[in-house]
This record gives sequence, C-alpha cells and structure tokens, in this order.
Amino acid sequence: MTKLLEIDGIDVFYGASQVLFEVGLAVEPGQTMALMGRNGAGKSTTFKAICGVVPARRGTIRFKGRPIQALSPERIARGGIGYVPEDRQVFPDHTVDDNLRIGAKPGPNGQRYWTLERIYEVFPILAERRDRLAGKMSGGEQQMLTIARGLMGNPELILLDEPSEGLAPIIVQRIGELIRELRESGVSILMAEQNMHFCLKVATHSTIVDKGEIRFSGTIDELRRNEEVKSRYLSV
Repeated sequence: MTKLLEIDGIDVFYGASQVLFEVGLAVEPGQTMALMGRNGAGKSTTFKAICGVVPARRGTIRFKGRPIQALSPERIARGGIGYVPEDRQVFPDHTVDDNLRIGAKPGPNGQRYWTLERIYEVFPILAERRDRLAGKMSGGEQQMLTIARGLMGNPELILLDEPSEGLAPIIVQRIGELIRELRESGVSILMAEQNMHFCLKVATHSTIVDKGEIRFSGTIDELRRNEEVKSRYLSV
C-alpha cells in the first residue's frame, strides 16, 4: 500500500542541541498511528518537523510521495495535513461556531467532506454550545473543538498532539470513541501520546520514540504482546 506519510532518517536540532536522531515512521491511508513515548522523548518535535515549524537538517519527509520538508507550514497545511497542537489553542473570545468557521477550507483536491453540518453531527456537544465563547468551555470541550476545527480544513491526515492529556477519564473515553469514529469514516490519524492504555484502545499501529530515537514500530497488537518494550520505554 502506498504510504500517506513517510519520514526517513530525519535529524532535528534546537540550536546546537540535537533532539531527533534519524527518526523514521510511516502512516498508511486509514491508519491510526500512535507515536508514543515519555514526556520529552521527541514526539512534539517530530510533529513540528512534519508541519514545517522546525527544519529537519537531514533526512526526508514525504506526503503522498512528494517531499515536503522544504515547504512552508502554510503550504504543508494546504497540501492536506491538519495539526491539532497539545495546548488546545482555541480563540477564547470567539464562539464555538466562529472557531469552526475560522478553520474552514476545502481540502487539497477541493473536497468539502467536513462542513459545519457534518461537524455538528459528529460532535453534538459542540452543536449544543455553538453560541458559547470558547474560553468559557471545559478542557474536554476545548479539546473536541480544536479537533473539530482541524477537521474543518478537510485534511487527508490529521496530527493530534497529546489528545488525552489533562482530561478527566470520562472525557478521555469520549475522545477515544471519537478517534475510532474518525478512523471508521476514513480519516488517517497520527497522534502523539504518552498514555499507553489510551493508545492500546484506539490505535491500529504504534511507533515508540525515546531520547529522540525510534525504539519500536509495529501493530498495536504486537506492542500489546511486547512486555519488554512497554516496560522499558512506556512505564512511568
């Protein structure tokens, strides 16, 4: 199967400090790939390299077979990659409806699968709060809003950075259900997570990064059976 996203041997530096060492991973269409690792392992930096926020000094990043590492973040976004950062960056003084409209654009091929109507079907809690200021919502509601706003750009691949972080267990469960629903609707997902139990329930594949290096890559079932990898790289 043709890879949707393919990262091959990227090195990333912050100043003189190297933080990613020959990192590689691949996401195929329809997969939910969990990029897992402890805090500070390199997950968010990998996302920023994919989106063009930080440059990869070596290696290649391909999306739909085309190199993208030299492109601006705007061109990468227009090309079909949506990015939901970890800190729930809503526009607090705008309503839910306004936040969604701000993110609205057709996909790279002009597709408009994700419309306001479709978003409100999939996220009924947002439909109920469409006139509420985003800054007045709970953390879980803001997380759903940022994911929904990312979908309004009609991406072919959406990057979710720590979607379960800091949320109550019942909200984490709902986010997990939502991710499964998105996969069933055909959305390809790459999510950065340190919550192993959450990933085991919602992901199809896993790549583990530790100290800026890839330590494991395989299906979620292979990870589930690999006690050594889980103990060495994921236990707190």
